[in-house]
Parts: sequence; structure tokens; C-alpha cells
Amino acid sequence: MKVAIIGATGFLGTSLVKEFASRGHEVTAIARNPSEDVPANVTLVKADIFDTGALADILKGHDAIVSAYNPGWTNPNIYNDFLKGSASLQEAVKKSGVKRYITVGGAGSLFVAPGVQAVDGPDFPKEIYPGASAARDYLNILREEKDLDWVFFSPAFEMHQGITTGRRGKYRLGLENPVFDENNRSIMSGEDVAVVLADEVENPKHHQQRFTAAY
Repeated sequence: MKVAIIGATGFLGTSLVKEFASRGHEVTAIARNPSEDVPANVTLVKADIFDTGALADILKGHDAIVSAYNPGWTNPNIYNDFLKGSASLQEAVKKSGVKRYITVGGAGSLFVAPGVQAVDGPDFPKEIYPGASAARDYLNILREEKDLDWVFFSPAFEMHQGITTGRRGKYRLGLENPVFDENNRSIMSGEDVAVVLADEVENPKHHQQRFTAAY
């Protein structure tokens, strides 16, 4: 398959490029500042996500698009930048003619109790609230999208560079609620998020909906 990965040089994007390439897919790695250290079946492309016309041209002809876009958790304007960037990406995907679009959002919109999303809980980290809130709001926007075969992926609560479990290749899926292990932890490595999303591209199980995964 021919797969485009947006945000290809970030923490998660790097794992996505590696996973898709290792499976023999033809990968277009799109980033603001592309790295040169990539497998042979990967094409590096520098792009501005806010130039929707140029990005749409890059995306044309792909079987699927996976976005790991994030304007940065320490970005003081992350709320507005996340929504603006996500809207621009969605428009570019639609202009490209590619239907299958998978975007990675936050875990904060997962429901931890009936009618209660994690981002609204009293213990939710205040430092990531703006970004998590933006991802939640974008999910609600994306739910109105009828033309794309979109998927919104919410990672486990513990999914960051400090998770050193590596690539296990095993996971459990959920939809609107977090997946917890026997120790009541919602945890997964970036490498295994890439496994989940590569599996979803190869064998689609979710359509115009959100899903999540954890060990």
C-alpha cells in the first residue's frame, strides 16, 4: 500500500514511519523538517500543513493517510494551533481525493464514567489541558465529516516518550472508554501505537468513529 504519514519526524511519527516501512509499504513521510535517516522505501517530503493546496497535491494517489500532527504540548497557543492545523489537514485530505484518513488525538476525551470525559476530571493534568481540550473539540468537529472514511485514535493515558516497553505487537482495543490492564493502568508504547495503526490501515475495523488501544 501507499501510505502518507504527517508529522513523520515527531515522537509518534518516527515510530509510524518505521512500522509501515518494515511491513513493505510505500511510505511518504511528511514533515516540516524531514530527517534524512529513513528506510529505502520511504520518500521524504517537506510540507507546510497550512498550505492545503500544496499538501493535497502531495497526498494524491495514496491509499491511506495517517496524521500524528501535534503543534507541541509546550506550545502556549496549542489549543488554537491544534484546531487550525487539524482543520487544514482535513481540508487537504478532502482535496486530495483520498478517503481513508486516520488522525491521532488525545486520550482526554475518553469516558471514565457515564457522561464524564477524562479531561474534565479533577485530577487531569492542568499543563496538558489546553491540548487535550483541543483534541476533544476536534473529535466533535470530525464526527460531522461525512465524506471521508475517517478514524480518530485516542492513545492510552500513558503513552509518551517515557514508556520503555518497546514493541510488543499485542494490544487490546476499545471505543469510547479507556482500556486498562490488570494493574488498572492504561498504558502503551509509541512503537505499539504504530502497530495498532498499521493494523488498522491493512485491515480496517473502524469507520467514521473513534477508537483506542492499550495493553
